[in-house]
Amino acid sequence: MKELIDYINNKVLVKIASLQIASVLTRIVGGLLTSKAIAIFIGAEGLALVGNLRNFVGSFQAIATLGFYKGVVKYISEVKENALELSKLLSTVYYAAFVSTVVVCFFCYFKAEWINDLIFPTYNDYAYVIRIFAIVLPFYALNIFSFSIMNGFSKYKILIIINIIGQVLSVSIALLLIYQNKIDGALISVVIAESLIFLITLVGIINRRSLVSSIRVNNINSDYLKKMAPYSVMAFFTAVLLPLVAIAIRSYIIDHIGYKDAGFWEGMTRISKYYLMLVSSLIALYLLPRFSEINDVKAFKKEVFSFYKTILPILVIGLLLIYLMRKYIVLVVFSEEFSPVEDLFQWQLLGDFVKILSIVIAYQFLAKKMFWHYILTEAFLVITLYTTSIYFINLYDGIEGAVIAHFVSYTMYFGILLLIFGSSLFGLESEEK
Repeated sequence: MKELIDYINNKVLVKIASLQIASVLTRIVGGLLTSKAIAIFIGAEGLALVGNLRNFVGSFQAIATLGFYKGVVKYISEVKENALELSKLLSTVYYAAFVSTVVVCFFCYFKAEWINDLIFPTYNDYAYVIRIFAIVLPFYALNIFSFSIMNGFSKYKILIIINIIGQVLSVSIALLLIYQNKIDGALISVVIAESLIFLITLVGIINRRSLVSSIRVNNINSDYLKKMAPYSVMAFFTAVLLPLVAIAIRSYIIDHIGYKDAGFWEGMTRISKYYLMLVSSLIALYLLPRFSEINDVKAFKKEVFSFYKTILPILVIGLLLIYLMRKYIVLVVFSEEFSPVEDLFQWQLLGDFVKILSIVIAYQFLAKKMFWHYILTEAFLVITLYTTSIYFINLYDGIEGAVIAHFVSYTMYFGILLLIFGSSLFGLESEEK
């Protein structure tokens, strides 16, 4: 415990932790306000539609930007003192993402009716919302590009402040749209929210406007495309496939059980997302840099178990309190209409507990650049999550099957991680030497 506190005090809090926590809390509060507005003005059925659109938007935003964000941050931090290499990196990333974004925009705009039929039932015509998404997508891409540059230059404070202001702006507009236009307003807010932040990000771009002259077609370098490829593939699983699987599961619930039940499941996943944001932020702030510093098995084992001993008791108490307070949580976040969500907490919380156990170990993949391990385990998780969801939904003839599948799939995923890191975590010290 002391090591964790000392590390945060000496390294993390000095830099960005306080602002990062403020950013996460702003995001959570914004999400809670939006969820409450949807519950009051639209209801469970509308929440199901919003969930499908949100997942679609997230996936296609990742496709448009080619999943370059983390790679750009990493390589800018390495070459920022070398003007020529920086120009090659920025030029390559900008034009590759530009082409990709244009292709995605045209696809979404001209295939809006087809996409509408995929993510919404045929008697709901929201193709115009898809076209709005296609129009504003370039602003999202520019925003992510700008964020990655500021992050690469370690402009943490301005980055997080922009994020906080942007979140406040997005939530304010979302609440206004939901109040005035009900379901249509909610759907429009989903597709424009992230793009609106670009208006705030312009401030950061003005401070770095000298970099614009570095972006040149003749400086495009294929070597940087090769370097970015692993980041694109990893983003494909986490940012593209997982949301698409969520759409598939939610659509299956709509078709075989009903709209309201799909909305209840979406409500449970939203509540889960809010409290997981805090835990995952702490893990990202502490574990990833710590694992990057560790070079031997003994230290890795010590760090994992030390983190477990420190965090798990707090996590167990927190999840238990959430379970005991579930009735009031549902009323605060949503409304009485969502009372069936209370029956989903048990399996969702158990699944989230195992998910956090898994994330702690899985961060080693990123820290040590274990590319193929990451890809294969994520592929296993995606396939397992979908197949078990369909199986248990049919078995229990209800959405309880979806949260049971969440627990089962992450338990299996955790089992795979233990197989990979078993010798590191449970091997005898004499064998480690």
